[in-house]
Amino acid sequence: MAFTRDGDVCESVELRVLREKVKVLSQVKASLERDLEYYRGELAKLLAPPYIEAVVLEVFDNGKVLVKSSSGPNLVVDVSSSVDRSKLRVGALVALNSRGSTIVEVLPSRYDPIAKLMVVEERPRVTFSDIGGLKDQIRELQEIVILPLKHPELLVEMGVEPPKGVLLYGPPGTGKTLLARAVAGEAGVTFISLVASELVNKYIGEGARLVREVFRLARSKAPSIVFIDEIDAIAARRLDVGTSGEREVQRTMLQLLAELDGFNPLERVKVIAATNRLDILDPALLRPGRFDRIIELQLPDTQARLEILKIHTRKTRLADNVDLLEIAKLTEGFTGAHLKHLVVEAAYSAIRRNSKEITQEDLIEALNKVKKHRREAITQLQSHI
Repeated sequence: MAFTRDGDVCESVELRVLREKVKVLSQVKASLERDLEYYRGELAKLLAPPYIEAVVLEVFDNGKVLVKSSSGPNLVVDVSSSVDRSKLRVGALVALNSRGSTIVEVLPSRYDPIAKLMVVEERPRVTFSDIGGLKDQIRELQEIVILPLKHPELLVEMGVEPPKGVLLYGPPGTGKTLLARAVAGEAGVTFISLVASELVNKYIGEGARLVREVFRLARSKAPSIVFIDEIDAIAARRLDVGTSGEREVQRTMLQLLAELDGFNPLERVKVIAATNRLDILDPALLRPGRFDRIIELQLPDTQARLEILKIHTRKTRLADNVDLLEIAKLTEGFTGAHLKHLVVEAAYSAIRRNSKEITQEDLIEALNKVKKHRREAITQLQSHI
């Protein structure tokens, strides 16, 4: 643009500068307004009352909902109009207002604590063919667990009731958990497994609640088997005095006893428990009507060890010089877990030689290694006694 007077040129430059300043200031203003909105939102969050987490237990026809709040009690509450009622299902997580009277939001689903402490298998693939030895124990479990689950009418005709609970005891590694899974696999029922120590909770009454939930789940998935490993963690002999923690453990055991007393042995739910310490269990747990069938799992003899070795090597390639009977004779005092470890070590020995076959030398080398580990473990255990 051309100008005839110097004043006009100066005025045009100043106007351009001012416009640029206005543009910059408008951008700054917009940025500050965004920051202001953000901080207003954060302030509103800080000043807003907290929500209470709850779990939906039941949805009623009149529009109200029964929930169990995280603060403890069960509540019958209303539902806010902003909540999608189609998401309100039993087990859903919801947020209650600070007064705990209205559901204001359906929370994203997450793992329930019960699911974390339990392993649920609909139909385990383990069968009795995966177990070496234990023929007498298998026969007993077939009679007192599988028969009532698959053919309860036979026992009804005879007018007898099978044991409600079965207790397996023996040294670690003798196959208690594997045997329980095999029973469920043979019967074709749901297998619910948990470790008793996971039921011990620092909150009063929480352990008992977990026990109730476990049996509620078992009934909903019947026919089913509940397997409680290391039951001595909650069922040790009771003392007259103790800490609050010990009293909470006793409450958990009492709830377990109540559950055992409360269900019919023919209602298609069976309980199998396992322990390494039968001597410390409370006598109330072993009285008739509860765990009144006790089955011992001993260390395998030579023939049983041979069967176990054949099971663990049936998917491996063995050289022609392998003599499993000799290995079975050399493994006196080994459990099934030790024998499985032996086969794994032998396989690694073959891999180190770039071979795809396990030889007798590999098995002997693995045997010596496992024996060394056993001696070190025993020595370490004795040093802590």
